[in-house]
Amino acid sequence: MKITVLGTGGGGRAHAARLLQLGHEVVVGTRDSEVTLGRTEPNFMGIEPFGQWVADYPGIELMNFGDAAAGAEFVINGIDGANAVRVLSGIAEHLAGKTVMDYAVPYVYNPERAHPWPTPWGVMPALDPVDHDSLGEQIQRALPAAKVVKAGVTQEQETVVNPQSVGGGDHTMFIAGEDAGAKEQVTELLRAYGWQDVLDLGPIVSSRGMEMYAHMHSAIQFALGGARFGMKVIR
Repeated sequence: MKITVLGTGGGGRAHAARLLQLGHEVVVGTRDSEVTLGRTEPNFMGIEPFGQWVADYPGIELMNFGDAAAGAEFVINGIDGANAVRVLSGIAEHLAGKTVMDYAVPYVYNPERAHPWPTPWGVMPALDPVDHDSLGEQIQRALPAAKVVKAGVTQEQETVVNPQSVGGGDHTMFIAGEDAGAKEQVTELLRAYGWQDVLDLGPIVSSRGMEMYAHMHSAIQFALGGARFGMKVIR
């Protein structure tokens, strides 16, 4: 299958590499492919330039967002939460009728807070929207002709694409969305990644709980000294 991953950060790279390993045709989307490939310094999170990384994965193609989405059969959105709706709205015609698996968190970095939450890497980002809305819902409203499925937002993407790396894979992945067929597609991909326990939380409004969990996930990870972990729903 021809799968496009939108976003060149660590999460997008994790998906792209795993998809290539699984035999898919992989395209990564970015705002300006020439600029992305021309970077020579790590980004603000210390991640190596995309051009250096992709050299180890022949077969992965880099295109501008619209071109990458146009030829896709299935799309994974990893565009940062602050820009996702704007970027996706601009390429909506290329996403019509397609399943869009969205794992973006609506983080607002370096927020001004009376009582900031200090973390090992700075102030904890704020969530916006939160409680009354979600990024998953905003993306679905912006893409009425696409089928958005929220998934993977409760884990680091390195764990999403390799669940066996934590507890032998015995933990739970959550999905939410309006289209049953799209959720089946996403579940099939998650099974290929290695997930055994995929829990459907229902409509896209459940994205609110999934996204708000991000702060709890961070708190647990801090307590574990940064170690990866999973969450298991015991029935």
